[in-house]
Amino acid sequence: MTRSRSDHARYESQAAAESETGRCPDCETDTIVHDPDRGERVCRECGLVLTEDPIDYGPEWRAFNAEEHDQLSRVGAPLTQSMHDRGLTTTIDWRNRDANGHSMSADKHGQLHRLRVWQERIRTKNAGERNLKYALSEIDRMVSALGVPTPVKETASVIYRQALERDLIRGRSIEGVATSALYTACRKEGIPRSLEEVTAVSRVDQREIGRTYRYIADELDINLEPTNPRQFVPRFCSELDVGKDVETKAIEIIDRTTEQGLHSGKSPTGYAAAAIYAAGLLCDETIPQRAVAETAQTTVVTVRNRYREQLDAIDQAPAT
Repeated sequence: MTRSRSDHARYESQAAAESETGRCPDCETDTIVHDPDRGERVCRECGLVLTEDPIDYGPEWRAFNAEEHDQLSRVGAPLTQSMHDRGLTTTIDWRNRDANGHSMSADKHGQLHRLRVWQERIRTKNAGERNLKYALSEIDRMVSALGVPTPVKETASVIYRQALERDLIRGRSIEGVATSALYTACRKEGIPRSLEEVTAVSRVDQREIGRTYRYIADELDINLEPTNPRQFVPRFCSELDVGKDVETKAIEIIDRTTEQGLHSGKSPTGYAAAAIYAAGLLCDETIPQRAVAETAQTTVVTVRNRYREQLDAIDQAPAT
């Protein structure tokens, strides 16, 4: 029995509709599976092909583990905003060897050295690219020193590129804008890094970073929520090597006191450090004030004042 063209079109539309709901139009079972190798949706029960892709965008080879996939891959690294040319460049290997791994002659060594020099020169065509290259290398250095994840570096690179396109760099140091972009990215991605910590790995002072950060955030319309002190508690507790009960109690103290607005206008790191010290008192675990202050890069006086305010706010006296 043969179908007419209209019947065939109607059957295909019905099959497509049924496949979207996960049912096979022939055997009416819910056994439709997707075959990524062929790009098809097939009924596992009766073998009916419901939909198929006319073009297979995958590779023509098959890999059965991650090692084979890396060995057979013929593409380079993905595009990245953390390089001034987004990674679309060529490099000349520093090893003076040919494709077979054999060492080259002395004349070839000199020729390759000159090629490397010119390759490095032509990677930056103008002053803007040189500016961007230096700034992104600074961001990469600070990201490595702070130990923040790669998405933060990508976000900081995008922010710096936007500042460069809007001509916000004029009259300001490259290091200052790069550091401000990194601090903005940390806050935007929810990575707890204080302004003092960012300043410690930067080549500019804290006042310039804060001033440039506010200017860039205002000009680029970057609206950031105030830093929550509880973001710093897990890292500080890990560095102080205190118990889990202290960390839980410190977060509870912060949650209860921030509901009352006690944290308003206070340093988030100092506030978190004071909560950890107060939690140690309530959990009968001795934590030196100086150790807490050094971990949070704040002063002992700040810890002492803040923890008393927090205990008074939750109406709980320290254990003796």
